[in-house]
Amino acid sequence: MVIAGDFKNGITFDMDGQVMSVIEFQHVKPGKGAAFVRTKLRNVITGAVIEKTFNPTDKFQDARIDRKEMQYLYNDETLYYFMDMESYEQIPLDKSLLSDNFKFVKEEMMCRVSSYKDKVFAVEPPMFVELEIAECEPGVRGDTATGATKNATLETGAVIRVPLFINEGEKIRIDTRTGEYIERA
Repeated sequence: MVIAGDFKNGITFDMDGQVMSVIEFQHVKPGKGAAFVRTKLRNVITGAVIEKTFNPTDKFQDARIDRKEMQYLYNDETLYYFMDMESYEQIPLDKSLLSDNFKFVKEEMMCRVSSYKDKVFAVEPPMFVELEIAECEPGVRGDTATGATKNATLETGAVIRVPLFINEGEKIRIDTRTGEYIERA
């Protein structure tokens, strides 16, 4: 059980069937009236942020979020298959559970799969990945009016901006959170 008076940043709990995580909290003890806890909460599954006040004695059921490293195997149109490296169990996940930055993930990469009560709600790719440039236009010397970058298509099919000196066939490192080129690999 989680008591509102004991809230700390990062605690997850079940509130009205929704899994909530505490982003911020403040214990308020006004001169008149009873004390209360002012919080900012994030719905772990939908990502929505709300502000809510609680009585310090309010009790909630603890919500345990399971995060497991799993290997991405392959996909067949809308289903993406992941394998648990300990039990070798394969689970299919719908494309709707994947974030936009999943376009940087190729087969056999490890991803973090988050679930609550054995129901998967999110798949996080690694923060940094090394991918090969499948196709890019040649850089023209002296063409710096566009900020000295050009479009490049990666081996996964994603298109990003890279510096002019990067050529087709080179491996580069990418930050999957921002989708930006970091360096040559």
